[in-house]
Amino acid sequence: MRKKLKKNKAARAALGILLFLILIALFGPMMTPYSYREQLTNEAGEYLSDMPPRIPFLKKLGIASGRATLKDRRVDGLSDTEKYPEGSVIRIKNRYTAPSGTEYCDVVVDYYVYKGVGEDVNFWFGTDQMGRDLWTRLWRGTRVSLLIALIAVTADLLIGTLYGAVCGYFGGKTDLILMRFAEIIRSIPNVVICSLFIMLFGTGIKTMILALAVRGWTQTAQLVRAQFLRNKTREYVLASRMMGASDGWLIFRHILPNSLSPLLTGAMMAVPSAIFTESFLAYIGLGIPAPEPSLGTLLSGAWPVLELYPLQTLLPALVISVLLIAFTLFTGGLRDVLDPSEI
Repeated sequence: MRKKLKKNKAARAALGILLFLILIALFGPMMTPYSYREQLTNEAGEYLSDMPPRIPFLKKLGIASGRATLKDRRVDGLSDTEKYPEGSVIRIKNRYTAPSGTEYCDVVVDYYVYKGVGEDVNFWFGTDQMGRDLWTRLWRGTRVSLLIALIAVTADLLIGTLYGAVCGYFGGKTDLILMRFAEIIRSIPNVVICSLFIMLFGTGIKTMILALAVRGWTQTAQLVRAQFLRNKTREYVLASRMMGASDGWLIFRHILPNSLSPLLTGAMMAVPSAIFTESFLAYIGLGIPAPEPSLGTLLSGAWPVLELYPLQTLLPALVISVLLIAFTLFTGGLRDVLDPSEI
């Protein structure tokens, strides 16, 4: 198994990316002195909203240097040291004269000096509209989204495996009735289920997990049912039954272990699906309440300023995309490893 996984470079790279993202989601928020909910201000009490990124060791290369462009500023006001403190103006560009005769321009400024922030203060990914550190909120949000997805998928596995095993093993009317019920549950849209749970229990992480789990188990149940229908007539199962094995022994000792390969790959595919669903629900306002972040709530809060501050949307969107691609590639490699026809 290890040899086959080593040969699949895409799966190995995806696994490395997933481990890196999990580690930085766990420890990334601890790498800065700022809390995910703290609204930061300067000495004058002004919120440090929409600050650009500044990373000390990249600043010398002109990358993440804390610069920003202020558009359509009056040229005659650039000498006002209260508006533009000494050292804040880097250069002037795009000068033009309005019909009134007033000159305007775009001003490239060191935004940290412009906002009255000291050299010892650095926001690696900048800040959001509320003046909260984006580095801390991004990795905290990644942790929350992963946590919601993993718990929801674990619940789906437990419920769906048991449900599908009963349907597939016993068959007949039991299978007919139980699977029709599962199909009814699966036909209800996630938005409707999430809205009902919010009305009953309020917004929060627990509500989101319940909303994802109450419907997600149906796909697992169908997968397990199909495996049991195929495997319960195999020779080793019939021989064990002839020797007096109980139903529970046949289910958990013989049939279920031989159904783990598609079950594991299905579970791995369910994780990115749950992350995407959570992000979508949070994006349309059905996610966890502020100030707790998730990847979806970060996107939801950033889209109104997409044109002005695209980085605030790009960062969570990039993390979601990388997670989905990495999980998909790793699942493909895992499927090849567990495929008995390839052994």
